[in-house]
Amino acid sequence: MKKTTKIKITPKLKKIQKCLTGIKGFDEITKGGLPKNRTTLISGSAGSGKTLFGIDFLINGVKYKENGVFMSFEETADELYKDVASLTLDLKALVAQKTIALEHVVLERKDIEQRDFNLEGLFVRLEHAIDSVNAKRVVLDSLESLFAGITDDGILRLEIKRLFRWLKDKGVTAIVTGEPEEDSYTHHGIEQYVSDCIILLDNRVDDEVSVRRIRVIKYRGSKHETNEFPFVIDDDGLSVIPITSAGLDQPGTAKRVSTGIPSLDKLFKSKGYTKGSTILASGTAGTGKTSLAAAFAIETCKRGERCLFLSYEESAGQLTQNMKSIGFLFEPWIKKGLLKIQSTRPTFFGLEKHLLDLYKTIEEFKPQSVVLDPLTSLIGEGSPREVRSMITRMIDLLKSNTITGFFTSLVSSTAVNDTSGEIGVSSLIDTWIVVRELEEKVGKKRIRGLYIVKSRGTGHSSDIHKLVLSDDGISLEPMEAESTSSPDPKKRIGTGISGKSKKKEKNI
Repeated sequence: MKKTTKIKITPKLKKIQKCLTGIKGFDEITKGGLPKNRTTLISGSAGSGKTLFGIDFLINGVKYKENGVFMSFEETADELYKDVASLTLDLKALVAQKTIALEHVVLERKDIEQRDFNLEGLFVRLEHAIDSVNAKRVVLDSLESLFAGITDDGILRLEIKRLFRWLKDKGVTAIVTGEPEEDSYTHHGIEQYVSDCIILLDNRVDDEVSVRRIRVIKYRGSKHETNEFPFVIDDDGLSVIPITSAGLDQPGTAKRVSTGIPSLDKLFKSKGYTKGSTILASGTAGTGKTSLAAAFAIETCKRGERCLFLSYEESAGQLTQNMKSIGFLFEPWIKKGLLKIQSTRPTFFGLEKHLLDLYKTIEEFKPQSVVLDPLTSLIGEGSPREVRSMITRMIDLLKSNTITGFFTSLVSSTAVNDTSGEIGVSSLIDTWIVVRELEEKVGKKRIRGLYIVKSRGTGHSSDIHKLVLSDDGISLEPMEAESTSSPDPKKRIGTGISGKSKKKEKNI
C-alpha cells in the first residue's frame, strides 16, 4: 500500500494594511495611502512642504476618526497656527477639541550630550500625548533637529532604531521628516533603511517658474507609482497632480450635441459634435476661433446645461462685450448660473495649478461642456513634454466625466496654411476644425474659410466653406471659385456656388 504524501497548504499572507492620508491624488499614487501602524519618512529640502504634509495628514485623520499628535522640535504651537492660517486648515480648533495634540520639544545642549544621550524622556512625553487624545497618527518634525548634536554613529544608529521600533510597538501610523543630503534622503542616512516608506518632496525652479514634485522612493510590501508627480499647495492644503490619468477606458456614445451654428451642423452627417468628445478649432489670429467657441457655449446653455468658459487672453467683461457684436449674449446665461467664465493669465502660476483649478471647478460647478481659449497660451509655462502631459490629463478628465471639450489653438501668422497648431495634440482630438484667412476676387477682399480636418466616428464634409460673422451670428456659405488661399490666382480653392460639391467623406 502506497503512502500518500500530504501537501502542506500555507495560509495566504495578508496584504499590508494602509492608512488613507486624505491628500488629494496622493492616496491614488500609493494605492491606498501610507503603511498603517508603520513609519514613513518624508524627505525634502526647505520649503518643499514636509511640515504641511504632516499637518494635512493629521487634520484629514480626524475625518477618518483617527486622532493625531504633532511633535515639533523646531516650531512652537503658535508658530504652527500662523503657518497654516492662510489655508483653510483650522488646526487651532482641532487642538482645542482635543482631536490633535501639539507638542513643542525644546532641546538644550545638555539634552543632547552624546555620552548619556537616550530617548527615554521623549518616549514618556510622546506616550502621554498619544494617550491624551487616543492618537492613531503621529508626526515628528524633524529628525535632523532631534539628533543634531550626535556625532557617534553607533549611538545614533541605536537610538534611531529604538525610535522606529517604539513607534511600531505603539501601533501608530507615523511620519518623520528629514532633509536630503548628497546620495542620501536624510542627514544621517540610517532612517532611509529602517523606514517602511520614503516620500521625496522637491521644490525646483524651471524657467523662472516654481514647480513642486513628489515621488514615492520605496514602499515595503506594496505596489506604487514610481514616477514624479507635480503637486501644489493652495487654500485647501496639499494636492497631488494629476490625480491619476483616466486612461483609455471611456465608453463610446452615439449622442450628438449641436455646434450652435445650424449651417455647421449640416457639415456633419450626424448633425453636430459627439457628446463627451474633444473639439479643436485652430487658425491664425482673427479667423473666428473664439466666436466658434462662443457659439458652442451659448448652445450648451440653451439646452439647460452648464458650460465652463476658460479664457486666457480676454477678461470676462471684454469677452462678454466682444461677443455682443455677433449677437451672442452671455449675461442672461451667467445670471441663470448656466455659464461660468474664468479669466486668468497663464503666467500667474504653473501648469499644475491650472490643472488643479480645473479639477476643483469641475467638481464644484459640474459643467457638461468646457471651453478653453486658447490652448496655445500655455506653451510658455513649461516644456513641450510638460504642456502635452498637462493637456492629455485635462482631456482625460473631461472624457472620464463625459464633458464635451472645445479648445482653440493659435497658428502662427507666418504659416497661414499650417493647420497643425502649435501644441501638437491634434492626435488626441476627436473633431478638428481649421479656420484661416482667404482672399475673394484676388487681392480685393479678405474672407475667412473653414473646413473639417477630421471627425472621429461620423461622416463630414471636406469642402472649404466661407465663414461669415455678422450681427445675427455665424453662418457658413459655399466658396466662390475665384477664392484663393494666397495672392496667387492659380491656387484657387472654391468650388463655385452653382457647382456640384464633393461627396461627403466618412472619416473614422
